[in-house]
Amino acid sequence: MTKSPQIWRNEMEAELKNNILSFWMKHTLDDKYGGFVGEIDNQMNINPEAGKSLVLNARILWTFASAYRMYGNAEYLTMAERAHAYLLQYFTDAEYGGYYWMVDALGAPSERKKQIYGQAFAIYALAEFHHATGRQDALDQAVALFRLVEQYGYDPLNKGYIEALSEQWQMTENLSLSSKDMNEKKSMNTHLHVLEGYTGLYRVWKSEELRTRLAELIEVMLLHIIDKEGKHFHLFLDEEWNIKSDHISYGHDIEGSWLLVEAAEVLGDEELLHRVRSVALSMAEATLAEGIDADGGIWNEADSNGLLDKNKDWWPQAEAIVGFYNAYQLSGDPRFRDAAEAAWTFTNSYMVDHTLGEWFWAVDESLQPLAHASKVSAWKCPYHNSRACFEMIGRLTTTSKETK
Repeated sequence: MTKSPQIWRNEMEAELKNNILSFWMKHTLDDKYGGFVGEIDNQMNINPEAGKSLVLNARILWTFASAYRMYGNAEYLTMAERAHAYLLQYFTDAEYGGYYWMVDALGAPSERKKQIYGQAFAIYALAEFHHATGRQDALDQAVALFRLVEQYGYDPLNKGYIEALSEQWQMTENLSLSSKDMNEKKSMNTHLHVLEGYTGLYRVWKSEELRTRLAELIEVMLLHIIDKEGKHFHLFLDEEWNIKSDHISYGHDIEGSWLLVEAAEVLGDEELLHRVRSVALSMAEATLAEGIDADGGIWNEADSNGLLDKNKDWWPQAEAIVGFYNAYQLSGDPRFRDAAEAAWTFTNSYMVDHTLGEWFWAVDESLQPLAHASKVSAWKCPYHNSRACFEMIGRLTTTSKETK
């Protein structure tokens, strides 16, 4: 390891405070229509008429609630409160419950379906807002949404969660998250983020009904969503868990490896935690063997014929930093520590926009930023990169204390 834990920690904290959080506070407030602007390009041109996604708003809420919980900075609280207020005023479905998938620039619903992925991020954000502030209303909102997801999104026959439902929480043919995703009943991505949301909620609401579902969800992922070799996630499945895709997402594999461990730790089930740790290490090992370029960056996707996309997106880099360091903490294997540090070095060198701020969406094979990718969009949010910083600040602080 070339950096001391303290130096590395300081680098992550500087990135968090001076680049990521400051960018979102300075550049993304929508002073015309309220909330946050829906799109900013790489040249910092704002599209004032862009729609606003539930994912973007919820992730901003989660990010600044987490920042406030860590630092107690009033500016971070103001950002979290702004995101919470906008969520309640514009995304809330007052008639049927839950939150719309998209609103237009003025805040009118433009996509009314109940995407379970989006509901999961709202639970995650509201639980964290309560964790940071103690606000009972945020916890009540998270619990009410959890119960709606369980009432309508849960599959009592096969277990797990249906991908999406209509505005009225009825079955729909419009299932996919985006144009890049398959239109299947179940996906790894939705289950991973329901897991994440339920873990965040269980931290602050030790309900037996939630505990039961969180434990079951971990089992579902171990049984159906992770392949039999314990190396990769299956990305798309039908209602009965038949596999519908042979694609591998290295970013999701390494992200899921540490989120599963976190969920089992929060749950406090030692037998389940032992199983999850074993799988987390095998997934990290597979990603290290197959998904990492010589420059330390992580590729996006592959299939049985090899790499499908040689660009390197921002979010897999963030997840690689945490996922490999988590594997190092579990195993003591210095290869994982070195991979985490290499991922951070790559990210700081190529993904961080040291001129205009935040991170580029992606770099191409020649390590040049994609010219027409957004800096802010429905999917380009401050969550993966800020969370990597939060996680590494905590983990490196622990490591620093242990090595003294």
